[in-house]
Amino acid sequence: MANNKINASTPWQDLTIGGNIYDAGNALEFKTGDWRSVKPVFLSDKCKQCGMCFPVCPEDAIPVNKEQKREDFNYDYCKGCGVCAKVCPFKAIEMKEEGSVNEH
Repeated sequence: MANNKINASTPWQDLTIGGNIYDAGNALEFKTGDWRSVKPVFLSDKCKQCGMCFPVCPEDAIPVNKEQKREDFNYDYCKGCGVCAKVCPFKAIEMKEEGSVNEH
């Protein structure tokens, strides 16, 4: 395949084999947040900005601003693993069923 850009009109015969990475550093091209069945909900009023959550996020889906304060989740990449909620000592992250009426 001469053009390695895959799109909706790419025939299946030209698709790459699953699991192969052809270009390094391409994670930002793939928004994988729609894989979630549960999502973390950030409760900013409970957050003490301790910094425990963002280093453990395997998807780097917890943005940190210039003042080193965490912000709300980047749901484009969050897969809902719940590691952030497990490490939060202040219960400032609750896991909710995706699409739940009770989301904050």
